[in-house]
Amino acid sequence: MRSHFFLGTSVAVAFGALTAPAALAEVNFGKTGEKVSLIVGYQPYYTESWSGVVNNGKSFWKKYLPEGSTVEFQVGLQGSVIVNAMTGEKQHIGYMGDMPSIASTFRNIKERGGTDIRIVGVAGTSKQQCNIFLVRNDAPKFENGVDAVKWMDGKITSAPHGACTDRFARIAFEKAGIKPSRYLNQNIEVITTNFRARKLDAAAIWEPTATKIEKAGLARRAASGEDFDTLDGALIVMLNDLIKQRPDVVEAWMEGELDSQLFLADMNNAGEVSKMAEAQTEQIDRKVLWGALYGSDVAPGSVKLELDFVVNDRVKGLLKDATAFLYSLPKRPAAAEQIRDGGVDDSIARKVLEKRGLTSPLGVIKAQPMSAFKE
Repeated sequence: MRSHFFLGTSVAVAFGALTAPAALAEVNFGKTGEKVSLIVGYQPYYTESWSGVVNNGKSFWKKYLPEGSTVEFQVGLQGSVIVNAMTGEKQHIGYMGDMPSIASTFRNIKERGGTDIRIVGVAGTSKQQCNIFLVRNDAPKFENGVDAVKWMDGKITSAPHGACTDRFARIAFEKAGIKPSRYLNQNIEVITTNFRARKLDAAAIWEPTATKIEKAGLARRAASGEDFDTLDGALIVMLNDLIKQRPDVVEAWMEGELDSQLFLADMNNAGEVSKMAEAQTEQIDRKVLWGALYGSDVAPGSVKLELDFVVNDRVKGLLKDATAFLYSLPKRPAAAEQIRDGGVDDSIARKVLEKRGLTSPLGVIKAQPMSAFKE
């Protein structure tokens, strides 16, 4: 299995700038029971979707896919990059945040590329994986996250616009009743650079970058979705060509996904998970990676990740709210206020869950003190 970076002119590709190739011919995935070759876009730089990291590292998929099948995992630095690859049918399965996942379901529209992509499962949900505010180190000490956001009134703030961070930031600004002097559209690299140069007062960013910036001493954590009761999520999407032609492959993949989420949920595996994440990323210390999913000295005991697996009522609420937000944006990455009929199909994931005698969520990861990390 090879991992590749999809490097464009900018890591933070705005949804409105996504390419729209002409409609492509249906991909042939073979007949039921035949070996299959899959290309999977995933995000080791987005902690909430780390079930893809585990499935890559542990190769759980080999237990379930037809003998002789191959899987190539390709790294996408942001979900929109994976959406582009899937729209061009260069990838067949994608792991990404809620916003690009929702946007991908509207790609079946002719002028948006004509590629039918559907949400088939949930990698995880949280209130503090994508929904995190960092502030400059010399900011005042705040009693709570709401006070921290109120302090941002008239300040220079930033987030990758169109991503889950953007939705969180705008919700937080509205609930706190404030307006920053500037709310910049910046990718994670520029945000890191600007905190280092002391050009930013605050920024919304996702894990593990948030923990990396914090541990590097460039900024400190001040608020999260916990302070504003705002959920974020990571989803699993697939080409409908694959779903139609090879439900056996979809079921096999979700079996491996289930194993991956159960592995993630077991704290006894935390060390091994951080090692896999370190092997699949660059220039991120393993303790930072461990802390992004399993640790917190700010809020020990808080939920770092819930492994929902299927689109339960909690996730349905997230999808409804996030779709309405995307539809409200000027370039409208979502073509309607609600996901189109058929845009979400977790029926096979539910079948796998029932077959195993399990229920959603599969598990909940709660933050341990950072002192619990072991080399």
